[in-house]
Amino acid sequence: MREKVTRLFVAAAIAEACSWLALLAGMAVKYGPPGNELGVKIFGPIHGGLFIAYGLLVLAVARLRRWSVPVTVVALACAVPPFATLIFERWARRRGILGVDRRPAREPAPVG
Repeated sequence: MREKVTRLFVAAAIAEACSWLALLAGMAVKYGPPGNELGVKIFGPIHGGLFIAYGLLVLAVARLRRWSVPVTVVALACAVPPFATLIFERWARRRGILGVDRRPAREPAPVG
């Protein structure tokens, strides 16, 4: 269960950062020369949902992995600036507080 929730947290951190990118692109189109609001109408709710999912998963992982209060607060705060969830996820992985290996080791592919 811990590993599944942690993997969901990592996926949510990546998805939340990607939704930031899409939302920023939508905002550039909205306020730029085309003046089209479609990107913001589509990506705004998607980003909002991923923002909430990330926050809930931070709380779940913090409880399961017994994060300190300051680490939990920083993880929650990282949902606000664009792409900060990626930075936090990499920092947490390097510190070992996620308890998940980056990727399983692969055997080298045969050459030739």
